[in-house]
Amino acid sequence: MRDLKVISLVGARPQFIKEAVLREKFQEHNVEEILVHSGQHYDFNMSEIFFRVLKIQRPRYELKVGSGRHGEMTGKIMILFEEVVLKEKPDVIVVYGDTNTTMAGALVGAKLKIPVAHVEAGLRQRPKDMPEEINRVVTDHVSRYLFCPSQLAVENLKREGVELGVHFTGDIMYDLYLKMERNFDYSLIEELDLSVNDYIVCTIHRDFNTDDPAKLKTIIHSIEEISRDFPVVFPVHPRTKKRMVEFGIEINSRGVITIEPVDYLQMMGLISECRLVITDSGGLQKEAYFAGKRALIVMPDTAWKEMVDIGWNKLAEPSEIVRVCSDMLGNGEIAMPKGLYGDGKAGRKMVEILLQDH
Repeated sequence: MRDLKVISLVGARPQFIKEAVLREKFQEHNVEEILVHSGQHYDFNMSEIFFRVLKIQRPRYELKVGSGRHGEMTGKIMILFEEVVLKEKPDVIVVYGDTNTTMAGALVGAKLKIPVAHVEAGLRQRPKDMPEEINRVVTDHVSRYLFCPSQLAVENLKREGVELGVHFTGDIMYDLYLKMERNFDYSLIEELDLSVNDYIVCTIHRDFNTDDPAKLKTIIHSIEEISRDFPVVFPVHPRTKKRMVEFGIEINSRGVITIEPVDYLQMMGLISECRLVITDSGGLQKEAYFAGKRALIVMPDTAWKEMVDIGWNKLAEPSEIVRVCSDMLGNGEIAMPKGLYGDGKAGRKMVEILLQDH
């Protein structure tokens, strides 16, 4: 067995987090890892704050691609990342999630015949033409190692004829949750004068919810109505704030507490003590589950279907939010399903699988 050299390509906040957890396992096994940042997201709240809170390492390479059209962004990342790969000659390229950065890195690896490892493989979601879904499918079909966070993800790949190199490792975000739980920041609960298990946390940022004036207005009016019974803490995403100003949508309920976006530790402090989560974030659905909290998902579909299939979480269109929220709050305690996303040792399993082949 020779020493293993990997390149991790990241470009969005969740990917920095996943890489930080996996890096710890790489270091434990003396694996050389080179971190490359595409620059797909560069806003302070989207990446820089995590360098401080989670002690994320500085990338060795920063491609500084920035935002742009999907094809333009993907092409730029491929061109610049290929130069790095040709220079460093890694044994494996690791990509994370479902962004343009993910697909670009996977395509570069496939074209150069360098094995690609996809962390969070096998997720599927409607509509099939959404950018994230396209990125997932392409990445999975060119990857050598498919690290699946759930058994449903394994089944999704099998239905597409993908069985070689598929591994149920569990979700690396659960590794993070267990690692960071002792450091969760509960200070906002006191600052916002909240009572434990007596408030709701809401996040909305997806373009299909924010870019349609009627949908966004319905969502805001819905959380205003819900706030008559429970305070709603609403960290306002930059995109959502921009659209609210553009569409002239205001929040007129004192029960809706708007705050700036918060970091992972503060958000998990809020989630851990809340009554319910309302969100269109894929990651927050799982983080709520890890904390034993249910989520109302303002999406037509979710990549994390296992929680919906067993009734723990509920999907809702904007017009259904108030009704579904009332149903979820009125159904009393529901037994939390265990073990959907592994045992908190996903990172270790991924590294051991990579080492077996080198």
